[in-house]
Amino acid sequence: MISREEAFVLLKKYIKDEKLLKHSMAVEAILRAVSRKLDKDEDLWGLVGLLHDLDYEYTQKEPEKHANLSAQILANLLPEEATNAIRGHNYKHTNYPPITSLDKSLIAADVVSGLIIATALVMPSKTLAEVKLETLIHKFNDTSFARGCSRAKIELILDAGMDVEAFLGLSLNALKEISSQLGF
Repeated sequence: MISREEAFVLLKKYIKDEKLLKHSMAVEAILRAVSRKLDKDEDLWGLVGLLHDLDYEYTQKEPEKHANLSAQILANLLPEEATNAIRGHNYKHTNYPPITSLDKSLIAADVVSGLIIATALVMPSKTLAEVKLETLIHKFNDTSFARGCSRAKIELILDAGMDVEAFLGLSLNALKEISSQLGF
């Protein structure tokens, strides 16, 4: 398995868009926090989060290839459970249904990262520091806010063994810890 440093070099080779790099780091931070809570392999889960969109800039106009290309690139660098989770986060196009807690946690983390950033952006200071868990829960329950954010995908965290509100809090705290890297 590659190291986090090697993974980040690989990520920067394939991803040039700064927002997508920050998104990848956000999903990594959330999955690391979830792995600690669920007593899973933090390094493995972190790498899955960091590399889940590795091929996005190459496949954005061909969504049926997204995640499959990443899995091919990472085949000899990550264990099969990791490449399966990456495939599973685009299950509508990869024909790999999310099965494991890692698969489902990746999907939930991918979506919740966007909800948290959207919530930060409506705060007066536009920072994560200002976002409180109560506000995030309110935004989660307000389906007119961040309409493209699938609450059902966030709720997949239930299948991984976590309560949604606990997941929201854990995810918010994970992003606050790396807020300087994210620019929020």
